[in-house]
Amino acid sequence: MPKSSIDLSQIKSPADIKSMTLEQLETLAAELRTPLIRKIASHGGHVGPNLGFLEATIALHFVFDAPADKLVFDVSHQTYVHKMLTGRINAFLSPEHYDDVTGYTNPGESIYDEFSIGHTSTSISLASGLAKARDLRGGNENIVAVIGDGSLSGGEAFEGLDYAATLGTNFIVVVNDNQMSIAPNHGGLYDNLRELRETNGTARCNYFRSLGFKYIYVPYGNDIHSLIQAFNSVKNSTEPVVVHINTTKGMGLPVAERDKETFHFSAPFDPTTGEPLNPAKHENYIDAFATHMLKRMANDPRICTITAGTPGAIGFSPQRRQAAGKQFIDVGIAEEQAVGMASGMAKGGCRPVFGVCATFLQRAYDQLSQDVAINGNPAVFVTFYGGAWGMNDETHLGFFDVPMITGIPGILFLAPTNMEEYTAMLDWAIDQTETPVVIRTPCGKVTHADRPVPTDYSNIGYETVEQGSDVAVIAAGDFMSLGKSATLLMREKGINPTLINPRVLSHLDTTTLDTLKTYKTVITLEDNSLDGGIGQKIAAYLGASPVMVHCLGLPKAFPNRYTPSALLASCNLTPEAIASLAC
Repeated sequence: MPKSSIDLSQIKSPADIKSMTLEQLETLAAELRTPLIRKIASHGGHVGPNLGFLEATIALHFVFDAPADKLVFDVSHQTYVHKMLTGRINAFLSPEHYDDVTGYTNPGESIYDEFSIGHTSTSISLASGLAKARDLRGGNENIVAVIGDGSLSGGEAFEGLDYAATLGTNFIVVVNDNQMSIAPNHGGLYDNLRELRETNGTARCNYFRSLGFKYIYVPYGNDIHSLIQAFNSVKNSTEPVVVHINTTKGMGLPVAERDKETFHFSAPFDPTTGEPLNPAKHENYIDAFATHMLKRMANDPRICTITAGTPGAIGFSPQRRQAAGKQFIDVGIAEEQAVGMASGMAKGGCRPVFGVCATFLQRAYDQLSQDVAINGNPAVFVTFYGGAWGMNDETHLGFFDVPMITGIPGILFLAPTNMEEYTAMLDWAIDQTETPVVIRTPCGKVTHADRPVPTDYSNIGYETVEQGSDVAVIAAGDFMSLGKSATLLMREKGINPTLINPRVLSHLDTTTLDTLKTYKTVITLEDNSLDGGIGQKIAAYLGASPVMVHCLGLPKAFPNRYTPSALLASCNLTPEAIASLAC
């Protein structure tokens, strides 16, 4: 290990590493790794992807001339070192500046970031657009798309590769193969990647060459010298080329190298032991879903749980996956396949349940409409991380699912308000065979029912939780607790409100709504985008009556790294603001 040190605070742009020797670059890699681990361990973030792509990032910026040359990162889980080398090093050196940058590429931060990216399998398509634009205007810059092996399972990645191979001009794809997605890879493609690794890239069967790419293999993808040689060999290439690099996910942090799935992303942890600094001690809906599904699957071989590459997000640890056996299906990062497959399984007599983050289900909108709804196949979809308390990066917002799904005919959308409703809705959805069902997993603090919960949701209407007069609060899903707090304040002011749990978001209970036409005020609360949500539908139905309808929900916008309490307050979603509407 070279002993000379580098003043990381003086790295303002990639130009500052261009004149470094190989020895200095190796020192740079070692010294970047230290603050990177320190920040991730204390702050949380994507651990394995960033550590594994550290050397490759240095080599890319050493060889290519960004921002003139364009670097497009897939998912951008691996871009922390890219940010460190492009003028944002202070956000990794000083704890008071840790939140100065996002966890993803963002053009608002830097000219070195081409796109805001947080969903997978996109880089090749986006980069192919840059390449085509370059060719049409007569440019000559290098276009480089970075994509991980896990992202290759997404349909858009194949579509991008399939087209980009026909460009006939400079187009460089760097495939970061660490033999992992978020969890282990799934799909036939990965047999070929393994064969390429085992033959040092010489296997006759070559996925990339079959599409028309020139191909280069780098067996030691964490070796800066090998990477620089490979990238120099393709710089200014006049044809599409794939550089396939074999890297170690979590490189340089033993706990992350040993447990690649847990340390794909992590909340703050002890870097020596890997133990979380603030372990969760309370019950949650994610574990409840997984344990409930395991019980149901154990008693019925037709019931299956499906994930699209995110088993941990729905509570299925490696141990739970093992317990589920063949009834747990991971299709890789391929939401379209998951939705279409679920429809087919339902048609074939099975009871599939696709658990998916709300922000990722939008990737399969057409399959929900065409493959599921039009065919009426009774597949079950359970969404996670929806609403204000879900993920808060602009690329991962989960509060557009209600307008999206309720805009499709033929899908029943249920929104439980407590644990007992959640499991009852899940059981009914699995057992019925008449309609596709979406259930929105609550994302806030777990609450329990203080009233009887129905077991049949086939013709379910709204539930009157508290009967009053003149003022009604209709609070959906997670916002039931907010509605209760608001109605409590109203009572303290001498107002006697009605509190309603709509339970179903895909259609209106006109019988209940008709009883509100003589009220003075109706207030709707929904933990999703107000535009296109249930409030607007309720207001439209009550529009001819004298009742004043106030619709409260989340904005039709892309707030970035928001604080839930601040976002809710900005939307008047506080007990005080809601109660004031009844005065």
